Amino acid sequence: MNKELRALEEWTRECAEALGMSDVALDLESIHILLDLARDGAHEIVRPASPLTTFMVGVAVGRGQSLGRAAAVATEAVLARGAAHRQERQGPTVGEAG
Repeated sequence: MNKELRALEEWTRECAEALGMSDVALDLESIHILLDLARDGAHEIVRPASPLTTFMVGVAVGRGQSLGRAAAVATEAVLARGAAHRQERQGPTVGEAG
């Protein structure tokens, strides 16, 4: 495990304890899922979408969805929104212009 991942594991433990939920632990797979989701939100939408997207996934998990499922649904929505925005900026493609 590299130094950065070790620091993230340590931080998530400290944060969980500070929030009174020391029974919650993020394993490396969960950390990677959330970091990938945050990256996609920041790059496909706008930077502030990153923490908001991960928060929404956290709420979904709190309401019973698995992290993998909630992150997959959110990622799909983020990527679809990003693709739509790129399409809008490019305008109609050949054959679509009226």
